[in-house]
Amino acid sequence: MSTPSLELWNAAANTPFSPIIGKSLHSPVAFLLLAIGAILTIIFSINKSLALTPVIAIPASIAFGIGSVYALAAGGVYV
Repeated sequence: MSTPSLELWNAAANTPFSPIIGKSLHSPVAFLLLAIGAILTIIFSINKSLALTPVIAIPASIAFGIGSVYALAAGGVYV
């Protein structure tokens, strides 16, 4: 069993973190994801079917979850 070398750890420690989505885009991304989640929830509530659960309900809950985190980050609350 080999362990990572010290050089690898030092290289990783010296690289600054850069997010994929910048701070200026947190509000639009949050709005988009929350809107998608709301639309999918409305569609699911109109025709409740067990077959629609993996197709509509699960993506709606994921969009709501990630959208709420971005909404909190846009407001200055970092979780």
